[in-house]
Amino acid sequence: MAKRLGKILEGIVVSDRMDKTAVVLVRRRLPHSVYNKLIITKKKYKAHDKDNKAKVGDKVKIIGCRPFSKDKRFRIYEVLK
Repeated sequence: MAKRLGKILEGIVVSDRMDKTAVVLVRRRLPHSVYNKLIITKKKYKAHDKDNKAKVGDKVKIIGCRPFSKDKRFRIYEVLK
């Protein structure tokens, strides 16, 4: 049986000051529920980065996984640069 993957999101690293953690800004274009106009939603996620590879400005893919801490529920899946 294949390993189940969590939700995959793509975003830009906005902070890498914490050890083994990067803050990733994810922007998504979604239609408004009533008016169907495209709106941009933004959210910041803390992602686990065990080797501290991701630097500020890098484009990365993050994937949902088990909780690493109180507010860290994603890990960096791939650095796209």
